Amino acid sequence: MKSKPTNPEVDVIIVNYNAGTMLRDCVAALAAQDMENFRVFLIDNASSDGSIEALPPLDDRFEVISLDDNTGFAKGNNIGVTRGSAPWIALLNPDAYAAPDWLRQLLKAAQTDPSIVMAGSTQIDANQRHLLDGAGDLYAPTGFAWRGLWHHPIERLPDTGEVFGPCAAAALYRRDAFEAANGLDEDFFCYHEDVDLSFRLRLAGGRAIQVREAVVYHEGSGVAGAQSPFAVFHGTRNRTWTFFKTMPLPLLVLFLPFHVILLCGFIARALVKGQFRPTITGVWASLTGLNKIIKKRPAVQASRSIGLWQLLQSFTWSPATFLCRRADVRPWRQKPSLEKFVKN
Repeated sequence: MKSKPTNPEVDVIIVNYNAGTMLRDCVAALAAQDMENFRVFLIDNASSDGSIEALPPLDDRFEVISLDDNTGFAKGNNIGVTRGSAPWIALLNPDAYAAPDWLRQLLKAAQTDPSIVMAGSTQIDANQRHLLDGAGDLYAPTGFAWRGLWHHPIERLPDTGEVFGPCAAAALYRRDAFEAANGLDEDFFCYHEDVDLSFRLRLAGGRAIQVREAVVYHEGSGVAGAQSPFAVFHGTRNRTWTFFKTMPLPLLVLFLPFHVILLCGFIARALVKGQFRPTITGVWASLTGLNKIIKKRPAVQASRSIGLWQLLQSFTWSPATFLCRRADVRPWRQKPSLEKFVKN
């Protein structure tokens, strides 16, 4: 049995809520990693399905923290982060099964450039392994984000490169940057909180690398359900919250009409797909909760260390890329373009 490392390089956080046997497989894959210098904090959000009790004996690198209530993905991860001290933090969903070299490949890529504060994984559909589950998060200036290459053939997987941000189902963050950004926004509960964090880290000058060689097999909303009313509600609400909290004021004013137009389109689509109720309640919740989100703007915008043009360059502008859920992984450059531009 492997012992607890004294100076771990990575703290891995898993937030579990009734993940069933998926959690067991997730933990087994972590235990089989080909690097050993990491710890795992397994946060259980008051599960009632016996998934924690069903785990086999864990080695000393694993610590289970049982909470009294379901605190959500965001707060659960933040709690896990405070339990560790490693310079890097990996977030892993309980329905994601890491390849043996996953953590090593993520860490290796993230350490190639000091501007990298987040790294994303190649996510392969766990049940259809010829299909991708995602290759990084993309963000349009209209305030809409999507996971690149969802359900595209695996042959379309791009090389390692820069992306707007990682999907937190299997992502790595530099601790100092994560903590400086105050971690995940706990008001989000779950869904889109990773996009919000990526945006804030980018405003502060951080960059994200999408790592082709770091592979996980992901069930994809194996706990909540990808198109469940729960997921649709939180995704809809949190999308607008991210836009209003993180977008610098000149760009917010410029792109707000497009955000509203697209939102109306999503409401119409939800009507056709039978998702009208969770969508419209998500929109309403985003509006009724907007005041507390706007109160967070001053601190977020004060952290901005990049110019508007540099931020605009990190967005994905192609409507076709958005509609077809393509990837936008760009060749890595050691220095960000237009670095000479000061904060506007």
